[in-house]
Amino acid sequence: MWSMFGKKKETPPTTQEAIQKLRSTEELLQKKSDFLEKKIENELQIAKQNASKNKRTALNALKRKKRLEKQLNQIDGTLSTIEFQREALEGANTNTEVLKNMSYAAKALKAAHQQLDVDDVHDMMDDIQEQTELADEISRAISEPAGFGMDIDEDELNAELDELEQSEIDKQILDIGPTSTGLPSVPETELPSRPAKAKKKTEDDDLAELEAWAS
Repeated sequence: MWSMFGKKKETPPTTQEAIQKLRSTEELLQKKSDFLEKKIENELQIAKQNASKNKRTALNALKRKKRLEKQLNQIDGTLSTIEFQREALEGANTNTEVLKNMSYAAKALKAAHQQLDVDDVHDMMDDIQEQTELADEISRAISEPAGFGMDIDEDELNAELDELEQSEIDKQILDIGPTSTGLPSVPETELPSRPAKAKKKTEDDDLAELEAWAS
């Protein structure tokens, strides 16, 4: 309706602009809050100093302190509201960016799928399967033994092998010579006799040990 009378329609601010405005307002209110806290502390000191000597001055200081505390409470409430609104805008801004990126990715995905056809993909997969089976069949054909001599009788080979084994056993039996007892031979020479002097010394030692035990 206002456009009919020539009033220009205002363009809404972006979330970033609104967030920046709220942050500036928060900084301003925080400075004022710090200033009020200092004034409250000052009025409290005045009331303490004049509590006994000048009650009127002390009471006026307490009244000013109460008014300042009321202003401080109002500023704290405003700061909480602004903080809540700023956090909501930051969340909305984040969601906007996320949705924008998701939309961008969806468009890219759609463009990629436009280059593909489901039927073509199925045909390609069938061709891959067919070629894989063909390659497997070729590999099996190459690995199978081929050439002459494949019609040999296995029974004849086993019979010939048995004859060779028996022939080897007979040969080993014929090569075995006379058995040996394995006992060592008795030496023909006599063992050297013990020297008489050494024998006598041993007897003397035994006698001395016997006497020592009996005493």
